Amino acid sequence: MGKGGASVSDEEWERFLREAGAGGSEVPEEPSARARMVTRRLREDGSRPEGWRTYPAARRRRRTGWYVVGALVMLGLLVAAVAPERVVGWFGGEGGDSTPLAAESNRPSGPPAQGSGQLPTVAEPFRGSPAAQWANGMEGVYLPQARATGWMSQDQVAQALARTRDFLSASNLDPGVLRGERPAKAIALINPHQGDVQDYLAAAFRVPGRGSDPLLLFSRFAPAKARLVGNVVKTRGRITYREGERGALEVTSDVTYVYPVVRAVAGSDEVTRTIVRREIVMSWDNPAKVVTEPGTFSLISYKSDTTNGGCDNTTGYFIPTFRSERATGQGTGQEVDPYDRSKSMDTRMQEGGDGKCGTATRS
Repeated sequence: MGKGGASVSDEEWERFLREAGAGGSEVPEEPSARARMVTRRLREDGSRPEGWRTYPAARRRRRTGWYVVGALVMLGLLVAAVAPERVVGWFGGEGGDSTPLAAESNRPSGPPAQGSGQLPTVAEPFRGSPAAQWANGMEGVYLPQARATGWMSQDQVAQALARTRDFLSASNLDPGVLRGERPAKAIALINPHQGDVQDYLAAAFRVPGRGSDPLLLFSRFAPAKARLVGNVVKTRGRITYREGERGALEVTSDVTYVYPVVRAVAGSDEVTRTIVRREIVMSWDNPAKVVTEPGTFSLISYKSDTTNGGCDNTTGYFIPTFRSERATGQGTGQEVDPYDRSKSMDTRMQEGGDGKCGTATRS
């Protein structure tokens, strides 16, 4: 667990939930399994299903992975706009300021500086990338101060935020999960009574496919194809929260993860990067109103946008492409900067709505 608070024990959570649920006059509602029925409408207008005694259904939307094509080898061809308030930073051993960027407490006004585009190496896997100035692991995820919200006290909110960070770490940074193992610790934090999500999880690791893709929530590399360089994953993003439906604590995480990898073959030294941006909205529910378990959350929505993880990939693992394997023209969709966090995930999804593999302007 990084800075921002330690995890809370299940016993403490049980005490919190008992106190919150004491005196409740209504029978708790079990989260409904309506995701598949409302997915199309959610995709069209972004609204939530309405109705009495229903639970906000999980939205499972995904953009096809953005390929990093051969044109990236030509350095400096595409230059992104620079936000005026940003400091042009250090990019992987090129001199200049090596101090990590300040935490991202708000959405930036533009993409980071382009940099020289120097190729990564095993010794400097983030060289030439804006991620060279990003923090390591969960240190790159901004965590706001806790305040009493909805049914939760300030202490309970702090513990829910800490558990949110636990989930992000267990699903996107855990070394075993990155090697392709089942994300058991992360799954244990999801409300077991949310039937539609549990069905998805069961299918995702048994028969991964378009409707049951584990990569929507978890970062996993095919162990026979690629392995992480070192033990550092660069991240940038933030966690926010507000009062949700039925007084729940609604927490949103918007985080970009940068994974440097080499081929799984012993002695491989050609480094490429897979870049994943995820937005996850979760609900820490009042047990007096929703059937839940201590220390677990219910998923409201989850979105994922991947660069160089495999176009139209349904294997359940990221399968990155290396420079020597790329052919110009692989990407046929819109160009996108995977480091640009100035646009919301909804905007990113709408811009890439043609279903084609996009072309990344940098890796």
